[in-house]
Amino acid sequence: MAMRFHHVQVSCPAGAEDVLRGFYGGVLGLTEIAKPPLLAGGGVWFRDGESGAMEIHCGVEEPFHPPGRAHPGIAVDDVDALAAAVTEAGGQITWDDRIPGVRRFHTHDPVGNRLEFQQS
Repeated sequence: MAMRFHHVQVSCPAGAEDVLRGFYGGVLGLTEIAKPPLLAGGGVWFRDGESGAMEIHCGVEEPFHPPGRAHPGIAVDDVDALAAAVTEAGGQITWDDRIPGVRRFHTHDPVGNRLEFQQS
């Protein structure tokens, strides 16, 4: 049976939707998608607008505590361009070269969720 990820969910505090739109939509270039009406009580969802193959769901969790090490790992076509966009927007990036042949960095979204972006 073939499997693939449809989406990952990260948590956020109530009221953080606009700052998350700025990061996931503005900086990362993802497209906001409507949540199903029965799930529309807070949070915000995004989809890769180019392929539509990946979604990130930001769901309200109270009390909110960003995880320490847990994170989604997201493959990108141009990790250097994305790192430049995150840095230009004021984000901090940490390059990690511990996997041979993989260029990758970690960063955090505006509410503290850890994210990894990589290119092979």
